[in-house]
Amino acid sequence: MQRDQLADFLRHRREAISPGEVGIADGPRRRTAGLRREEVATLAGMSVDYVVRLEQGRSSQPSTQLLGALARALRLSDDERDHLFHLAGHRPPPADGVARLARAGMMRMLDLLGDTPALVLSDLGEVLAQNRAAVLLTGDLTGFLGDRRYVVYRYFTDPAARAVHPPEEREYHARQLVADLRAVAGRRSGDPTVAGLVDRLQTASADFRRLWAEHEVAVRRADRKTFQHPRVGHLVMDCETLVTPDQGQQLLVLTPADAEARERLELLRVLGIEEFPAAATDTPLR
Repeated sequence: MQRDQLADFLRHRREAISPGEVGIADGPRRRTAGLRREEVATLAGMSVDYVVRLEQGRSSQPSTQLLGALARALRLSDDERDHLFHLAGHRPPPADGVARLARAGMMRMLDLLGDTPALVLSDLGEVLAQNRAAVLLTGDLTGFLGDRRYVVYRYFTDPAARAVHPPEEREYHARQLVADLRAVAGRRSGDPTVAGLVDRLQTASADFRRLWAEHEVAVRRADRKTFQHPRVGHLVMDCETLVTPDQGQQLLVLTPADAEARERLELLRVLGIEEFPAAATDTPLR
């Protein structure tokens, strides 16, 4: 671990990013160049004291999870993120590994979308990042581990994941998730990550085995779904998916499909995130 170089790098990246780039209002009393340490701490979900110790070269070696959170908070490019991992004495996450990070361009788009719920997902359905509006709508979906980090796995193994949609929509969403996974499996033929996920799903779920055997293939780009939200009731949302050129990551944008959904989404913004349990809806998103 190169503590002094890591400290210097983090300090310079914090000072180089403007508050507006991460959705923070730049008030007239601001004297700090770039972000304040407490703002970085809030964005990364860590203590201010730890951010201070990192920038002063006094910290213990940060975990890969903490480095990923800092990379997202500071909107690092892929090259900058890899450099951060090297300075901290870790190998950068592989392109298709468990520790994947949302690309810097995707993070900027999340910020620009503001009050419109949006998420960044991997091609296998890992939620890599969400904006605040998405957390209000779906709960925080970024903290799952193991196979549960995959939307399709949760949908077929956890009844609560299906319950977020009305009963009449559940078979449709199940088919869409399986068809999308089939498309990924074809595109990433021979990839043990994909093959292993499919094998474990076939073992865990009879419904998945049934649908997988039908060989339906479809890449979901636009959709409409109903969210059964625990605080504001049903919201009908239009879902638009934008895909990176290599098809490795997707930006999912959720917009209200009618006036009632707009009103309920606005109510969610007013209610805020207090007392809203993490991953309460655990919804299938793709």
